[in-house]
Amino acid sequence: MENKKEMRTWLDDMKLDHPLVIAGPCSAETEEQVLKIAHELKDTDVNYYRAGIWKPRTRPGNFEGVGALGLNWLQKVKAETGLKTATEVANRTHVELALEHDIDLLWIGARSTVSPFIMQEIADALKGTDKIVLVKNPVNPDLALWLGGIERMYSAGIKNLGAIHRGFSTYEKSKYRNIPEWQLAIEFQNGFPDLPLINDPSHITGKRDMIFDVSQTALDLNFDGLMIETHYDPDNAWSDAAQQVTPKRLIQIMKDLKIRKESDPEAEYNTSLNNLRAQIDVVDNQIIELLGKRMKVADGIGALKKQKNVAVLQNRRWNEILGKMVLEGEERGLSEEFILRMFKAIHQESINHQEKVINS
Repeated sequence: MENKKEMRTWLDDMKLDHPLVIAGPCSAETEEQVLKIAHELKDTDVNYYRAGIWKPRTRPGNFEGVGALGLNWLQKVKAETGLKTATEVANRTHVELALEHDIDLLWIGARSTVSPFIMQEIADALKGTDKIVLVKNPVNPDLALWLGGIERMYSAGIKNLGAIHRGFSTYEKSKYRNIPEWQLAIEFQNGFPDLPLINDPSHITGKRDMIFDVSQTALDLNFDGLMIETHYDPDNAWSDAAQQVTPKRLIQIMKDLKIRKESDPEAEYNTSLNNLRAQIDVVDNQIIELLGKRMKVADGIGALKKQKNVAVLQNRRWNEILGKMVLEGEERGLSEEFILRMFKAIHQESINHQEKVINS
């Protein structure tokens, strides 16, 4: 699969003056709930109304969706509000039922993207469709696996393709539900700049009060749209209650977001500059996060040295680290002077942490 300008045709043809917006409840719960939310989103920036019909849960026993019945409710949404509809499909049967009910946009979830067998089954079922098909990143940060799933759709003759960035699972504690790993999304964009890329801040954050900031970062990085879970009573939603926002809040988010598009002669320059600055912001945040992790390790070393009554400063170990880092830095185009200054500062902070632990 090669990048082609035609990949954007389905999105460009919409002639939007704002990012693409896909919104609606995590799960379709009742007909009344589905229609009520849809009517509140009518005549807003929302382009596609989403609702989970089949909900693959991590553990059995949780609400797993109303099933095919919910597709009838989505048909009513389209008839009553004019909103186009979207849902997740995870196998051939889901695809066949969604197509029978004329669902406009289908997405494939992170749990499905990890399996080439599932992706091929879905691709075969969708072969030649003119529906929009979006592929979420797999749960693990594997760009080849993500692209492989999209390529299976492309090989099946599906022309209206796109991707959804919903973050990646991790064993580490984090402020995110799924760590965004923005650098991987940037690498995706660099390889396929014309393949529409949508951000899913709901699943990245897991918390409604973080959705705005993640959405803004995505737009700064030239993402093409957002998928945001929306419920009129989020706290009492049957699934993923903490990450859903009310329609009123969604409308305000869309108003407050800064869309960094220019109309002056220097538009291309300004857009490129803003994108590169956003990439620097992402990397800077990663640096701070890694330094925080390093100092937690230093705290652990301090506790161990206190227990064994060992001196904080170990010159031999420090010189070994410094020499290794200078060589590593040179391979990445970093000067010896910079590496020495940076690691001396890091080393001093590490000593400060250890001394604090020892003296406590």
